[in-house]
Amino acid sequence: MTHPTTYGGRPLTPAPGVPTPELRVAQFRGHARRLFWSVLVLVAVAGACGWFYDNLPAPFENWMMLAAAGVVVFLLVVLPFLVWWSHIYTITTRRVVERWGLLSSRRRELAHVRGYTIVEKRSIIQRIWGAGTLTLSNGVDEPIRLADIPSVGLVHEALVDQVEVSQILAHRDAQPLPSAPPAP
Repeated sequence: MTHPTTYGGRPLTPAPGVPTPELRVAQFRGHARRLFWSVLVLVAVAGACGWFYDNLPAPFENWMMLAAAGVVVFLLVVLPFLVWWSHIYTITTRRVVERWGLLSSRRRELAHVRGYTIVEKRSIIQRIWGAGTLTLSNGVDEPIRLADIPSVGLVHEALVDQVEVSQILAHRDAQPLPSAPPAP
């Protein structure tokens, strides 16, 4: 049996009876524009430290200013970056996985084969940046919200394709394989 050809860039399907490997389709984080205010704080703190270094009033010393700047940078720049960096969405050929957490990692999954609805929301700012929010709900489990993701249209198409292929494969694999005709 030959491998079926695809039209329109659809993923290839394996031959009947062959196990399907789980492949990663996409992995992404929320849009990085969430870090805009952190970048402004970092630039402002660096500018203020450069301006006030060796120009502080009498009771203050340079180490005090640098310590305060370090605390501000840690709280308003490093922690928001780590929170953004630790929240990852992964789409595979079998499921959608959401992982998040700094000290303890948490994870939620939603299988393509069960099917789910996809709701796309885009604010004015998200439209300008090409981002959006997708909510995936199968009616049973808690919905997965892919918040403020870049290239939301492309991700939406990939999810629709994966659900379609997974359901086709599940239906096909549920059918009995034709047996060979008896030899004469």
